[in-house]
Amino acid sequence: MRVLVITGAGVSAESGIPTFRGKDGYWRNLDPIKLATPEAFARDPELVWQWYRERRQRIRDAQPNAAHEAIAKLAQYADEFLLVTQNVDDLHERAGLAKAEMVQIHGDIFTTRCSRCHWRAELCDAHTSDDRDKSGLAGARPSTIEFSEQEERQENGVPRCTKCGALMRPGVIWFGEPLPAPETERVENYLQRDSCGVVIVAGTTATFGYIIDWALRASRHSGALIEVNPEETPLSRFATRLVREPAAIVLPRIVEQMIRGV
Repeated sequence: MRVLVITGAGVSAESGIPTFRGKDGYWRNLDPIKLATPEAFARDPELVWQWYRERRQRIRDAQPNAAHEAIAKLAQYADEFLLVTQNVDDLHERAGLAKAEMVQIHGDIFTTRCSRCHWRAELCDAHTSDDRDKSGLAGARPSTIEFSEQEERQENGVPRCTKCGALMRPGVIWFGEPLPAPETERVENYLQRDSCGVVIVAGTTATFGYIIDWALRASRHSGALIEVNPEETPLSRFATRLVREPAAIVLPRIVEQMIRGV
């Protein structure tokens, strides 16, 4: 069976990571939607970095939940599998999902990249990868080097690029920025090869048009389109099955049903 899974902030919220739009999303009485923008970074990069460092620590302290584990289990049984996640945390990876089976369409909070050139760094204390060599370089990312949180603290808490001297920024996609081309190409290539027998969309408000587009295209030839979300979304009217329960509660059951049917 060919499977596409799309996850949003609701899945990570069940591990204690606040959503941007949720009541617990505010930080120091500041709206995170207004912090996660290029304009906010240009205006006060130190404040933005303080917020992201706290977010990184909160993610480190969190653990994958049953939804993350169920998705990783489903990947093992599917003939072809791809997860597209809007989440910038590493909880899917820590649950056992391989990087090759996952696209973080909004970036990775544990990378830091230059605001001017393409140089980027990955925090060595964030998460591990099988493609590391003994020098600490990430083999899959020739332009990426690991460094520690302590090394990052420069220029009043704002790191600078060692290549061009510009300010470094978190390696995430902010509001108003385009999706990263390499990641969207991976999704497009997966969709173009064939349709999917099952598409699961969990924990996302589906307010971005590309989420609906990918889900519909993946299920275009009579594939099942399962939406897992306590609330109605713009995708709900297209779903072949609506599950109004939290992902961590219901996804293990859905995955077990799918595995028994394989």
